Amino acid sequence: MPLSVLHRDEHLAAVDKPAGRIVVPGRGSAEPTVLEEAEAELGDLWVVHRLDRGTSGVLLFARTAEAHRLACQAFERHLVTKRYLALVLGALEGERRVEVPIGPGRRGRMRAGPGGRPSLTFVRPLARFRARAGLPDLTLVEAFPASGRTHQVRLHLAHIGHPLAVDPDYGEARPLLLDGGREVLARTPLHAASLELLHPATGRPLRVEAPLPLDMEETLAEAGPGRF
Repeated sequence: MPLSVLHRDEHLAAVDKPAGRIVVPGRGSAEPTVLEEAEAELGDLWVVHRLDRGTSGVLLFARTAEAHRLACQAFERHLVTKRYLALVLGALEGERRVEVPIGPGRRGRMRAGPGGRPSLTFVRPLARFRARAGLPDLTLVEAFPASGRTHQVRLHLAHIGHPLAVDPDYGEARPLLLDGGREVLARTPLHAASLELLHPATGRPLRVEAPLPLDMEETLAEAGPGRF
Protein backbone atom coordinates (compact mmCIF):
# COMPACT_ATOMS: atom_id res chain seq x y z
CA MET A 1 0.00 0.00 0.00
CA PRO A 2 1.48 3.41 -0.96
CA LEU A 3 2.32 5.96 1.71
CA SER A 4 -0.42 8.41 2.59
CA VAL A 5 0.83 11.99 2.15
CA LEU A 6 -0.70 14.12 4.91
CA HIS A 7 0.81 17.49 3.92
CA ARG A 8 2.97 18.92 1.17
CA ASP A 9 4.12 22.38 0.18
CA GLU A 10 7.34 23.84 -1.21
CA HIS A 11 9.10 23.60 2.14
CA LEU A 12 7.69 20.69 4.14
CA ALA A 13 6.04 17.31 3.61
CA ALA A 14 4.48 14.87 6.03
CA VAL A 15 3.46 11.25 5.56
CA ASP A 16 1.53 8.72 7.62
CA LYS A 17 4.24 6.24 8.61
CA PRO A 18 2.98 2.65 8.79
CA ALA A 19 3.90 0.55 11.81
CA GLY A 20 6.69 -1.95 11.17
CA ARG A 21 8.67 0.27 8.82
CA ILE A 22 12.04 1.94 9.44
CA VAL A 23 12.52 5.61 8.55
CA VAL A 24 16.16 5.52 7.40
CA PRO A 25 18.51 2.65 6.50
CA GLY A 26 20.07 0.73 9.38
CA ARG A 27 23.54 -0.72 9.45
CA GLY A 28 23.73 -3.55 6.94
CA SER A 29 19.98 -3.41 6.30
CA ALA A 30 18.63 -3.62 2.78
CA GLU A 31 14.94 -3.35 3.63
CA PRO A 32 12.97 -0.50 2.01
CA THR A 33 12.67 2.63 4.14
CA VAL A 34 9.93 5.21 4.56
CA LEU A 35 12.39 7.88 3.41
CA GLU A 36 13.04 6.07 0.12
CA GLU A 37 9.35 5.54 -0.56
CA ALA A 38 8.53 9.15 0.32
CA GLU A 39 11.29 10.45 -1.97
CA ALA A 40 9.91 8.38 -4.85
CA GLU A 41 6.67 10.34 -4.44
CA LEU A 42 7.93 13.75 -3.32
CA GLY A 43 11.53 14.14 -4.53
CA ASP A 44 14.58 14.81 -2.36
CA LEU A 45 13.77 15.08 1.35
CA TRP A 46 15.59 15.90 4.59
CA VAL A 47 14.74 13.90 7.70
CA VAL A 48 13.52 16.21 10.50
CA HIS A 49 12.72 13.58 13.16
CA ARG A 50 12.18 9.83 13.43
CA LEU A 51 9.64 7.36 14.75
CA ASP A 52 10.38 3.89 16.10
CA ARG A 53 9.80 0.93 13.80
CA GLY A 54 6.66 -0.09 15.67
CA THR A 55 5.21 3.42 15.88
CA SER A 56 2.77 4.74 13.29
CA GLY A 57 1.65 8.25 12.43
CA VAL A 58 2.83 11.71 11.43
CA LEU A 59 6.38 11.84 10.09
CA LEU A 60 7.71 15.23 8.99
CA PHE A 61 10.29 15.87 6.27
CA ALA A 62 11.83 19.07 4.91
CA ARG A 63 12.04 19.78 1.18
CA THR A 64 14.74 22.46 1.36
CA ALA A 65 17.93 22.84 3.36
CA GLU A 66 16.67 26.02 5.03
CA ALA A 67 13.35 24.43 6.03
CA HIS A 68 15.32 21.50 7.43
CA ARG A 69 17.50 23.80 9.52
CA LEU A 70 14.56 25.71 10.94
CA ALA A 71 12.36 22.66 11.57
CA CYS A 72 15.18 20.82 13.34
CA GLN A 73 15.80 23.94 15.40
CA ALA A 74 12.11 23.96 16.44
CA PHE A 75 12.36 20.34 17.58
CA GLU A 76 15.60 21.01 19.48
CA ARG A 77 14.05 24.00 21.26
CA HIS A 78 10.90 22.00 22.14
CA LEU A 79 8.69 24.32 20.09
CA VAL A 80 6.81 21.43 18.48
CA THR A 81 3.69 19.95 20.08
CA LYS A 82 3.65 16.18 19.61
CA ARG A 83 0.46 14.30 20.49
CA TYR A 84 0.57 10.52 20.71
CA LEU A 85 -2.21 8.00 21.24
CA ALA A 86 -1.25 4.85 23.11
CA LEU A 87 -3.05 1.73 24.28
CA VAL A 88 -1.72 0.72 27.70
CA LEU A 89 -2.29 -2.08 30.18
CA GLY A 90 -4.44 -1.48 33.24
CA ALA A 91 -6.89 1.22 34.26
CA LEU A 92 -5.05 4.54 34.30
CA GLU A 93 -6.89 7.02 36.51
CA GLY A 94 -6.35 10.74 36.17
CA GLU A 95 -3.80 12.89 34.39
CA ARG A 96 -0.12 12.33 35.08
CA ARG A 97 2.97 14.49 34.84
CA VAL A 98 5.87 12.08 34.40
CA GLU A 99 9.20 13.81 34.98
CA VAL A 100 11.87 11.11 35.10
CA PRO A 101 15.39 11.28 33.55
CA ILE A 102 16.11 8.96 30.64
CA GLY A 103 19.51 7.60 29.64
CA PRO A 104 21.04 4.76 27.62
CA GLY A 105 20.47 1.23 28.86
CA ARG A 106 21.63 -2.13 27.57
CA ARG A 107 21.14 -3.75 24.18
CA GLY A 108 19.69 -0.67 22.53
CA ARG A 109 17.17 0.01 25.25
CA MET A 110 16.83 3.11 27.38
CA ARG A 111 16.36 3.34 31.13
CA ALA A 112 14.60 5.73 33.48
CA GLY A 113 16.36 7.00 36.57
CA PRO A 114 19.33 8.94 37.93
CA GLY A 115 22.09 9.78 35.50
CA GLY A 116 19.80 10.29 32.53
CA ARG A 117 18.78 13.48 30.74
CA PRO A 118 15.79 15.48 32.03
CA SER A 119 12.57 14.19 30.43
CA LEU A 120 8.95 15.20 30.80
CA THR A 121 5.74 13.66 29.47
CA PHE A 122 2.13 14.66 30.15
CA VAL A 123 -0.32 11.73 30.06
CA ARG A 124 -4.12 11.85 30.03
CA PRO A 125 -6.55 8.90 29.91
CA LEU A 126 -9.21 9.12 27.19
CA ALA A 127 -11.14 5.88 27.75
CA ARG A 128 -10.83 2.80 29.95
CA PHE A 129 -11.87 -0.71 28.90
CA ARG A 130 -12.65 -3.61 31.23
CA ALA A 131 -11.20 -7.02 30.39
CA ARG A 132 -13.37 -8.85 27.87
CA ALA A 133 -13.21 -11.12 24.81
CA GLY A 134 -9.79 -12.37 25.91
CA LEU A 135 -8.34 -8.88 26.21
CA PRO A 136 -6.95 -7.48 29.49
CA ASP A 137 -7.93 -4.21 31.17
CA LEU A 138 -6.82 -1.44 28.80
CA THR A 139 -6.71 2.36 28.71
CA LEU A 140 -6.47 4.58 25.66
CA VAL A 141 -4.29 7.54 26.59
CA GLU A 142 -2.90 10.61 24.92
CA ALA A 143 0.68 11.55 25.68
CA PHE A 144 2.47 14.83 25.09
CA PRO A 145 6.27 14.49 25.37
CA ALA A 146 7.77 17.87 26.27
CA SER A 147 11.26 16.55 25.56
CA GLY A 148 12.45 14.26 22.78
CA ARG A 149 14.32 11.31 24.28
CA THR A 150 14.53 7.94 22.55
CA HIS A 151 11.61 5.67 23.60
CA GLN A 152 10.41 8.43 25.93
CA VAL A 153 6.65 7.80 25.82
CA ARG A 154 7.06 4.03 26.06
CA LEU A 155 9.47 4.27 28.97
CA HIS A 156 7.51 6.87 30.92
CA LEU A 157 4.28 4.88 30.56
CA ALA A 158 6.05 1.76 31.83
CA HIS A 159 7.54 3.79 34.70
CA ILE A 160 4.07 4.68 36.03
CA GLY A 161 2.96 1.04 35.83
CA HIS A 162 1.02 1.25 32.55
CA PRO A 163 3.27 -0.04 29.75
CA LEU A 164 2.03 -0.27 26.19
CA ALA A 165 -0.28 -3.25 25.72
CA VAL A 166 2.47 -4.88 23.66
CA ASP A 167 6.07 -3.83 24.25
CA PRO A 168 8.93 -6.35 24.11
CA ASP A 169 11.39 -3.85 25.60
CA TYR A 170 9.49 -2.29 28.50
CA GLY A 171 6.44 -4.49 29.06
CA GLU A 172 4.80 -7.64 27.73
CA ALA A 173 6.10 -9.02 24.43
CA ARG A 174 3.08 -11.26 23.81
CA PRO A 175 0.55 -10.07 21.23
CA LEU A 176 -3.05 -9.44 22.27
CA LEU A 177 -5.27 -12.38 21.41
CA LEU A 178 -9.05 -12.59 21.35
CA ASP A 179 -11.00 -15.55 22.71
CA GLY A 180 -10.35 -18.35 20.25
CA GLY A 181 -6.74 -17.30 19.72
CA ARG A 182 -7.09 -14.75 16.93
CA GLU A 183 -4.31 -12.16 17.07
CA VAL A 184 -5.64 -8.62 17.13
CA LEU A 185 -2.53 -6.58 18.03
CA ALA A 186 1.10 -7.64 17.60
CA ARG A 187 3.10 -4.40 17.76
CA THR A 188 3.71 -1.52 20.13
CA PRO A 189 0.37 0.39 20.00
CA LEU A 190 1.83 3.89 19.85
CA HIS A 191 0.56 6.33 17.23
CA ALA A 192 1.90 9.82 16.44
CA ALA A 193 -1.55 11.35 16.04
CA SER A 194 -0.62 14.98 15.41
CA LEU A 195 2.24 17.45 15.13
CA GLU A 196 2.00 21.23 15.56
CA LEU A 197 4.67 23.84 14.83
CA LEU A 198 5.14 27.23 13.24
CA HIS A 199 5.78 26.82 9.53
CA PRO A 200 9.47 27.61 8.88
CA ALA A 201 8.67 29.71 5.79
CA THR A 202 5.42 31.49 6.69
CA GLY A 203 5.58 31.58 10.47
CA ARG A 204 1.94 30.46 10.59
CA PRO A 205 0.77 27.55 12.77
CA LEU A 206 0.81 24.20 10.99
CA ARG A 207 -1.02 21.16 12.34
CA VAL A 208 -0.75 17.75 10.70
CA GLU A 209 -2.90 14.79 11.80
CA ALA A 210 -2.86 11.07 11.03
CA PRO A 211 -5.87 8.76 11.51
CA LEU A 212 -5.68 5.88 13.97
CA PRO A 213 -4.35 2.75 12.21
CA LEU A 214 -6.60 -0.25 11.63
CA ASP A 215 -4.97 -2.59 14.16
CA MET A 216 -5.52 -0.12 17.01
CA GLU A 217 -9.05 0.66 15.80
CA GLU A 218 -9.93 -3.04 15.72
CA THR A 219 -8.50 -3.61 19.20
CA LEU A 220 -10.59 -0.74 20.60
CA ALA A 221 -13.70 -2.10 18.87
CA GLU A 222 -13.13 -5.56 20.35
CA ALA A 223 -12.45 -4.05 23.79
CA GLY A 224 -16.03 -2.77 23.77
CA PRO A 225 -17.50 0.52 24.97
CA GLY A 226 -14.99 2.48 26.99
CA ARG A 227 -15.55 4.31 30.26
CA PHE A 228 -14.65 7.98 29.96
